[in-house]
Amino acid sequence: MLSQPISKSFDLGGGRTVTIETGRLARQAHGSVTVREGNCIILATVVANKEPREGQEFFPLTVDYTEKFASAGRIPGSFFKREGRLSDYEVLVSRLIDRALRPLFPEDYFCDVQVLVTLVSSDPEVLPDAMACLAASAALAVSDVPIKEIISEVRVARIAGEFKVNPTRTELATADMDFIIAATEKNLMMVEGESKECSEADLVKALEIAHEAIKIQIKAQQELRDAVGVTTKRDYPKPVQNEEVKAKVEAFAKDRMYQISKSASAKHDRSDAYALLKEETIASFGEEITDVDKKLAKKYFEDLQWEVVRNMILDDRTRLDGRQLNQVRPLDMEIDVLPTPHGSALFTRGETQSLTTVTLGTPLDELLVESAAVSNYTKFILHYNFPPFSTGEAKMMRGPGRREVGHGNLAMRSLKQMMPGNEYPYTVRVVSDILESNGSSSMATVCAGSLALMDAGVPFPKHVGGIAMGLITRPSDGKYAILTDILGDEDHLGDMDFKVTGTRDGICGVQMDIKIDGLSMQTMMEALNQAKEARMHILEQMYACTPAHREEVKPHAPRMIKMFIDKEYIGAVIGPGGKVIQEIQRETGTTINIEEVGNQGEVSVFSPAKEGLDKAVRWLKGIVAVPEVGEEYEATVKSIMPYGAFVEFMPGKQGLLHISEVSWKRLETLEGVLKEGESIKVKLIGLDQKTGKFKLSRKVLMPKPEQAQREPREQRGDRQPAE
Repeated sequence: MLSQPISKSFDLGGGRTVTIETGRLARQAHGSVTVREGNCIILATVVANKEPREGQEFFPLTVDYTEKFASAGRIPGSFFKREGRLSDYEVLVSRLIDRALRPLFPEDYFCDVQVLVTLVSSDPEVLPDAMACLAASAALAVSDVPIKEIISEVRVARIAGEFKVNPTRTELATADMDFIIAATEKNLMMVEGESKECSEADLVKALEIAHEAIKIQIKAQQELRDAVGVTTKRDYPKPVQNEEVKAKVEAFAKDRMYQISKSASAKHDRSDAYALLKEETIASFGEEITDVDKKLAKKYFEDLQWEVVRNMILDDRTRLDGRQLNQVRPLDMEIDVLPTPHGSALFTRGETQSLTTVTLGTPLDELLVESAAVSNYTKFILHYNFPPFSTGEAKMMRGPGRREVGHGNLAMRSLKQMMPGNEYPYTVRVVSDILESNGSSSMATVCAGSLALMDAGVPFPKHVGGIAMGLITRPSDGKYAILTDILGDEDHLGDMDFKVTGTRDGICGVQMDIKIDGLSMQTMMEALNQAKEARMHILEQMYACTPAHREEVKPHAPRMIKMFIDKEYIGAVIGPGGKVIQEIQRETGTTINIEEVGNQGEVSVFSPAKEGLDKAVRWLKGIVAVPEVGEEYEATVKSIMPYGAFVEFMPGKQGLLHISEVSWKRLETLEGVLKEGESIKVKLIGLDQKTGKFKLSRKVLMPKPEQAQREPREQRGDRQPAE
């Protein structure tokens, strides 16, 4: 007989209830739950191997978040009509879960773990990304997979000055702060989000509110775990240890490792010195060393390096490259470095370099961002590329991985805060190619992107800069060091990776991962203030490079004019089957986009040349212009009939030039007088109110011959004019 499902509920605030249930779906998984709010239902499963793979030296955790289109009653739009590889949105949600879960597992746990989180029912007002990590953590909680703590994740947004936990999709659209925070019962684990120039104090307030909400969700998971009866976690094979090998590695390498770490050499020189010392350390054991001990010696060498560098920074207040703790590496920046792109910038900070370009496109270039619940078009796109040569490596070139998607998203969210609104007609694509990398290439992308947007003439009101911070702690004596502008090695050995972007007036984006317990809000505030000082230093040099955006786009960039027409003229501009608008685009070399906005038509005209743009605008204005009786027009003869000629005197508007209005002379035929395609000047002399036909005259613009003057009649007899 099947066991009955077990569920626990908690109040999210505002009468919203969230229910976690286990025991109904996916019962063969090692842990399985559903999380429900409204009509939104998320299924999370976890499966872990009992033994690690042979030779496994790292923790192989896989987290995938997917959305079933059936959850929203939709069929995928792909050729195969089925879900394909993860979209960028699904990758970003997967990263939010992964970054929060990974620190929960024991450091010596190397068994494969797969966490799958699936949206199976969608609610248009409930945002699933804020609940996906709750579902994943609950699945782990009810399983026997070994984890150290239970966590959860919430979204905190500020709407009309008030903070709200997990707002609806409609509410979030008006928020000026949007952050997703993960935490254990005691400590923050992960922060990701954006804001419209919030203060450091505002961010800390959001973190505090999020932590209180997370504690409620953790309590619900604990109650569910207890109701299921999970009291112990499975045991697992521990890696082999050899204290004698460890002691020999430390005795041989520690002092020399300290000297290498203090040498303040360049990245590759330092890496080469570490590699040589590792070889000499292994060689010091002699030929009798076993393969197992050699493997252990390499691991102990890396552990020793982690310990020596951290202690050097904490005790000597000296960093690997010799900088002060709060010192930013040398900066070099330049705009307009490439002749053909519409905007470009080269930004270098130490051994990290980004070459960034901006391309201006038409509304036809907008990107469709599709999820199960909604499909929207975006006019601002940022792509981040990380080729292997940027770190001096030779690797296979594949499509963008999760890291590239995540770094690009952070830069995009940060720069988006200063982008013009929907009234800006261009679609803007920013591409950051990382040419060198030794610490926070995503922050280099933000700085280079801001410079390139200014260079492209995008009306970007303020520069946005970014800085990556690090933290190293030693719980034994309470020492800690906050590092500004971290190196790649400092990121690897540190306890926190903290990226902050913003303008002179506030924070635009944050991404933080914490690897330790016990980070206080006081330390968090100190790190934020130190990051602000560094950001201001970088922004000062960015403004020195280019203080404001170009007033106009570059000569080779597409020109744009936006005009509004009455709704009734949209059909006339498009023409039957698109004939008119296609002719205009073909004849002028322009791209024209028309959208219906209320009672008006919004017409955007794009052209690589000013002449074509002006010609298209004149053509369009002619179509929508209202002819006025008494006005003179340049007309083109379209066809000739026995009774007159039809001429086009305004784009899309034709009238009859009667044979009697062609000349003051009486004409029997127009042969030899007019020909098709000929340009003539005419005057609009009337409009038939019933038929709407235009009456034109050519002769009224010509001198009237003397013989055509009517002579006065002679007086006959004594007849008097009538009184």
